[in-house]
Amino acid sequence: MKIQSVTSVETLAGNFMANAAHITYVGHATVLIELDGQCILTDPVLRDQVTFLRRRGLPIDPAVFQDVDAVLISHLHYDHLDFPSLRLLGHDRRLIVPRGAARLFHRHGFRWVEEVRIGEVTSVGELAVRATYADHSESRHPFGLRTQALGFLIAGSYEVYFPGDTDLFPEMADLSNSLDVALLPVWGWGPTLGPGHMDPLQAAKTLRLLRPRLAIPIHWGSLHPWGLDWFNPGRFLTDPPHTFVRHAAHLAPEVKTHIIAPGQAVSLEVVLNGKEGRL
Repeated sequence: MKIQSVTSVETLAGNFMANAAHITYVGHATVLIELDGQCILTDPVLRDQVTFLRRRGLPIDPAVFQDVDAVLISHLHYDHLDFPSLRLLGHDRRLIVPRGAARLFHRHGFRWVEEVRIGEVTSVGELAVRATYADHSESRHPFGLRTQALGFLIAGSYEVYFPGDTDLFPEMADLSNSLDVALLPVWGWGPTLGPGHMDPLQAAKTLRLLRPRLAIPIHWGSLHPWGLDWFNPGRFLTDPPHTFVRHAAHLAPEVKTHIIAPGQAVSLEVVLNGKEGRL
């Protein structure tokens, strides 16, 4: 199966239109959502290395994201909350974070921090952003700060679901009756998965609950443990999105799927208007 894309991050940023709707998969859980004149960035990891993890592929130029209107932080784990990456965006960037986490961000010098808990709604321009439940561990490290792990439902001319890190949970069926796009994590950063994550089969099963028009696999192909690239890094970096698409075709054939390579973007108008078929 071929990975399809529309344009690079750099090209997309240079041709931004106020009413365009684009999804850019930056890598891991970092996604740039451009919708109704607003730019929202999720869980930014913009460096070549985070703790013992390295980025696979080309580095990300942080200058691409200088016009981001809001940053969503789903939880406090190091591969989702990377303070050096946030500093590249500026200390005055608007950060929407789990309830109870603001003091951690303030200690790192960030001034515009908005806390939300599950069920609360805030706005970014004309977009409504609702914090949702995520079935995932809540502490930054074993003895660190504990906050709720969140997903986010972003509603405007399209409705987009970013789950953060989560396992499948039955209440997904109640999140929305009009979901256009589900950005579904299908793996992690290593050869195996711990609890609170979805593999490709689990992610495909969520489609029966979420009922989106379009599903885009994320959380794959970008980060891997330091030194693993000296050997064969393993097919866990490349196989999960394709396995997800195969399971989705069997379990939820009515849902369109689209794989975006890290660093690439798609136009929602193009994909959702049916001009591109299932991958």
